Formats: sequence, C-alpha cells, structure tokens
Amino acid sequence: MTHTTANTAAHATAGVRSARTVLISGASVAGPALAYWLHRHGFAPTIVERAPALRDGGYAVDFRGEAHMAVLRRMGVLDELRAARTGTGSMSYVNAAGKPQAKLPADLFAGDLEVLRGDLARILHDATKEHTEYVFGDSVTSLAEDADGVHVTFERGAPRRFDLVVGADGLHSRTRSLVFGPEEHFVKHLGVYCAIFTTDNHLGLDRTGHAYRTANRLVAVYSARENTEAKAVFYFGSPLLDLDRRDVTRQQTLLTERFAGNGWESERLLERMREAPDFYFDSVGQVRMDGWSRGRVALVGDAAYCPSSLSGMGSGLALVGAYVLAGELAAARGDHRTAFARYEREMRAYAEGCQKMGDGVARLMVPESRLLAGFLNRYYKVMPYLPGRNMPARIARKAAENITLRDYTAELTAR
Repeated sequence: MTHTTANTAAHATAGVRSARTVLISGASVAGPALAYWLHRHGFAPTIVERAPALRDGGYAVDFRGEAHMAVLRRMGVLDELRAARTGTGSMSYVNAAGKPQAKLPADLFAGDLEVLRGDLARILHDATKEHTEYVFGDSVTSLAEDADGVHVTFERGAPRRFDLVVGADGLHSRTRSLVFGPEEHFVKHLGVYCAIFTTDNHLGLDRTGHAYRTANRLVAVYSARENTEAKAVFYFGSPLLDLDRRDVTRQQTLLTERFAGNGWESERLLERMREAPDFYFDSVGQVRMDGWSRGRVALVGDAAYCPSSLSGMGSGLALVGAYVLAGELAAARGDHRTAFARYEREMRAYAEGCQKMGDGVARLMVPESRLLAGFLNRYYKVMPYLPGRNMPARIARKAAENITLRDYTAELTAR
C-alpha cells in the first residue's frame, strides 16, 4: 500500500463552519475533481484507489460546451489540458484494403477539447496531491454508518472513520454495491464490449483515425501524443459474459477469437496487443439509479450515472457532478442530508440528458448484420452532403450545455 500524504488539515473558507473528513473511492476523474473542490471549500479529502498507481493509457475523452470549460477553467487546469490535447481531426471509415470510404467530422468525436484519459488523470492528480491524501493499492471492504460518521474497513489498511464517503469508483463501483446492492440492479448492459490499448503508429496517421466496421465488430486506430503512438480500439457485440474483469489473459484470448478472420489491420493489432502495457477491456453499460445517496454515502460520476463510453459525455459529466456535489456540501455547511438532496436536484436532468447521448449508439457502432453494416457504411459516405450532417454534433453540444452552474465560491465568499 502506497501513501501520498499532504496537508489534509482543513483550510478555513468563508461559509464553511468546520472541516469535514471525506473518503473518496476512486482516483480516475470524478474522485480527484471532487477532492479539488472539497479542499477549496474547507473539507479534508482522502482518496483510496485499488490500483497501485495512477493508471496510464485508456481512450481519448472530450469536453464540449461552456459547462465543461467553466469547471476546467475554475480548477485552473484548462491551459495544461489544452497543451496535452490530442488535436485529433476527422475519423475515416475504411474498407478491407484500408481505402477511406467515408469521413466523419472532428467535432463529433473530439468536441472542443480532447485529451487522453491517462493525461487527464495525471493533471488532476497533480492539481490535488498537495492537499489530498492518496492511498494507492487498497480498496474499501465494508462501510458501517452511525450517528457521527462512517466506519470504513479496507482490504489492506487499518480501519478508519470519516464523516462522509463518496463512491467515484466507476461503472463497477464497489461503494455502490456495498451500500445500494448488487450491480445488476443498476447497470444496464448495452450489448457491446470494448478493448483498447496503446500500440505503435504503424499506419503513419497524422492526428486522425481509421475505423473498419463489419457485422457485430468494429476496429479503429487513431494517432496519439503527437503521432508518436496510436490507440487501437476493438468493439464487438455480445450479451453479458461471465468474465473475470481482472483476467487479462482470458480477455485477450476472447478478443482474438471474436476477431479471427475479420480483415484489415485486425490480425496485426491482435498480435501487438499481447505486448501492450495498458490493455483495457470492459463491457459497455449505463448506470440508472433512483437516488445517488444513502445516509452519509453518496455516488458521483460513472458510479452514479454512467452514460456509457459510447456517449462521449462521461468525463465531462463526472467533472460537473464533482463540482456540484462539493459546492452543495459547502453551501449546506457540511449538512450532508441537505447537500445530497440539492446535488441530485441540480444534476438529475443534466445526467439523464447526457445518458440519452449513449442510447442507440451501440447498434450504430456494431450493427448486428452484414446488411446493416453495409448500409451504414454507405450512409456515412453520403452523410457530409446531407442537410442534417451537423445535427449529431449539435445535439451533443446541447446536452453538454444543459445546466447552469452556480458559482459556489463567490456565493460563499459573499455570505
């Protein structure tokens, strides 16, 4: 177990009577973002993360619209993220020979700002490590609430008490399972699995990507980090499988079996997959819950309202949710009952709008039949010339901007 301990004492902030200790499970996006704002408002955050260190790699994530940009700007990380942006342009669909057949515009995929998920996690960690206690290589095993707080036991570390606990631990949230019940009650499988890993840019892609779609399968490659490397992405349609999410060997074997004889670059990428340092494999799903808190425990980001990785909304939604949750806790002076209710009231419609962006995308990404795959390939070829060609990007932007953010810091200072 690795500890990165900084000054976790509360800093006096106008509008907060006293600091409160908050345990956050998950150090990806929502967790560090929440820790940043909690500290700003006078709370003492601790983050516990199952992985032994920050996770590098992962797919590119994008932000679009004023709500996303406002949170990043207020956090002071916008310039650094812009420096790390992928700069990815349009995505081309290719045939088996690699010849481009259709091109989809950049704003549909990359929004206003696109960065690699690993770079985002690093920047958020750097912005919080001086005032947040990070505990890597451990996880929560039980939560017992009483009138004064939550008694937390860990897989490796000694038990501790916190005033509040927040699950920011993703689609397969352990916190959610411990407090609300089994995953299958809340996670809707969208009929698709995804794998992604880093490889060399052997196609010589210049801030762009190529995708090859067949019945029930899609393979894509796009350049990353100034074209010095590439990300390989595999999607395939399937009902929910009985797979150990930590059995990488079995996952890679399954992927090889599913894409055998698929054509284009599939075989070459599968060979290089075995040497990838950051192989990721998971089901694609959405989280639907009637409520995001119970007692002194709340959920944020994908743990509460995952819109699916196909929506293009997950990271932006997580950042906004963390901002609102911390702000409402500060506005309520640490009264979690009032704060959690207001957090849900502020976020519910916005989260549901972002989730709609993921509805139906799976069938377009990996159509079940060869006939439908062929139709979509032909449709994408003529789509740039159709009157509604910019409609998908406009709909995505509207969903991303469908919230008015309060300036909690200004409101608290004015008290």
